[in-house]
Amino acid sequence: MTTSHHITRRSVLAGLASVPLAAAAAAQAAAEPSPPEHPWPHRTIFIAGDSTAAPKSVAKAPETGWGMALPFYLADRITVANHARNGRSSKSFVDEGRLDAILAELREGDVLVVQFGHNDQKTTDPVRYTEPWSTYQEYLTLYLDGARERGALPVLATPAERRRFTADGTAYSSHGEYPDAMRALAKREDVPLVDVQRETLKLWQKLGPEETKRYFLHTEDRTDNTHFNTPGAAAIALMVAQGLVDEGVLLYGDVRRLEEVPEPSWFTWLPQNPS
Repeated sequence: MTTSHHITRRSVLAGLASVPLAAAAAAQAAAEPSPPEHPWPHRTIFIAGDSTAAPKSVAKAPETGWGMALPFYLADRITVANHARNGRSSKSFVDEGRLDAILAELREGDVLVVQFGHNDQKTTDPVRYTEPWSTYQEYLTLYLDGARERGALPVLATPAERRRFTADGTAYSSHGEYPDAMRALAKREDVPLVDVQRETLKLWQKLGPEETKRYFLHTEDRTDNTHFNTPGAAAIALMVAQGLVDEGVLLYGDVRRLEEVPEPSWFTWLPQNPS
């Protein structure tokens, strides 16, 4: 799948090189001696989230959720179960029974990564809206409690930042108080936090208004500053993989190819949108 932009591996790698610890993690992994027997030789990472993480259909390509790219950066012994779906909030995901479906599959040692915020902001939609310092935190707590009750490890991930710039080229946050509310909840509940919002904002600022177009859906017939193409999805997936290592959820031996970017041909789009 191609877009109207010619995205070279050199240009994408230049952007990904600014994602913290990519090169450092690879170098440390190579330098460290072989680790002892892995405490979780086989485990599954479940993703609960919205369209920025969700799997996409062939008809949507090159739109790509970061959950589609995450397996590229993980060892073969780790499986990704991507339950993220377009348009969901922390509330609607629960109300539709999607959290229950994940909890029915979670096993001891598995990981549940929870990233919501984009659709929780929709104040005019009572099906999806949550208030950051009350209902948003209350719904997120359901994910944390459900995972912990099953011996799994919950991880909160702040929402990936949209492509937003002021007239002078300064990247700015579009998520209001939701990232801070999630950070506060993670601290209060003592759960790992992968701060995707903060890292994406830094990366978009470094790249600037023009270069960031290479990570979003800027095609001949579409201008979308929220959803990612394959390089954008890979950049976010790399942040998540690194964040899981930084938080001690994964070991360095659990991740791989942190200095690489998957080719578009590596990705798999579904025959139709998942329900």
